[in-house]
Amino acid sequence: MQNLTVKAVSPRSLSVIIKVCVVIPFFCIFLCCIAVMLHIFASHRQFLDTSRYILFASMLINDIAQLLVSVLLFFLDMAQVKLALVYCFPLLSISIATFQNTPLILATMSLERYVAIIYPLQCPPAWRSDRIWIIILSLWLLSCICTITECSIGQQKNAVDILYIPVVCSDAFVNTSANQMFFKAVVNILCFAVVAVIILFTYVRILLETRKLRQDRTSVSKAMHTVLLHGFQLLLCMLAFTIPITESLIVLHANWLIEDIAFFNFFCFILIPRFLSPLIYGFRDQTFRSYIGKTLLCCSNRIKKPSVKSNNLFST
Repeated sequence: MQNLTVKAVSPRSLSVIIKVCVVIPFFCIFLCCIAVMLHIFASHRQFLDTSRYILFASMLINDIAQLLVSVLLFFLDMAQVKLALVYCFPLLSISIATFQNTPLILATMSLERYVAIIYPLQCPPAWRSDRIWIIILSLWLLSCICTITECSIGQQKNAVDILYIPVVCSDAFVNTSANQMFFKAVVNILCFAVVAVIILFTYVRILLETRKLRQDRTSVSKAMHTVLLHGFQLLLCMLAFTIPITESLIVLHANWLIEDIAFFNFFCFILIPRFLSPLIYGFRDQTFRSYIGKTLLCCSNRIKKPSVKSNNLFST
């Protein structure tokens, strides 16, 4: 009987170990890269005084918050840990708010490039580096309001008792009412449609501006490429909406377990896009890329110096 139980348990435990070993390296590499970028941002005044880099730093913080919560929920699911709704709701609220905040930040970054090109000498006060924080806080406030509204329009029967019932901490299990699903679909469709229109509008306007300007075409072309990059980042975010399609395709053409399908969607459509989006933007920027190289070089030199000293001591 003991051998039978070991055989029954070992396949799932092996699957959990493999999934954790796949997620942890990606997550650690992401955290290290984001930590380096935020250190560079906070250590140099030129980044703190530029609206573009302030928005980029806010995107990094937003992505860190979402990935931290997403990976935590993933580990809870792998360990089959159930939480009371009073503890689960804050985690889900952060996850939903940061997901909705990402396209809003991308739209704001595209508008910032548009303002920098169209009004190079007379920048509107709201887009200056000392006031851009107001726009960033407004985006967070809007995302939080949408999230709180979505969580509050669910079924309210015996709300006090329900808050302390352990459940699987997942949006698919918690926010299941028809009103919540309808509200979430409407908000997501409107949000991503408006952001797509803003990115397309800014790209077309900057493209038209290149035909008028005879000088400084390099900065305008860089702005065009930046806006295109924001469009690509938006497509990466929208990959999360393809999860129901991939689930149905996998069920039809493969005999996968439910947890394996969920892990595939989490890794391909949530983890990897969040991993690629800030790294592509950060390493593409020449100024940021040069500072990243200098920071990594300094870290490698600090690691090598103690070993050199120890060798000298042994040689004497």
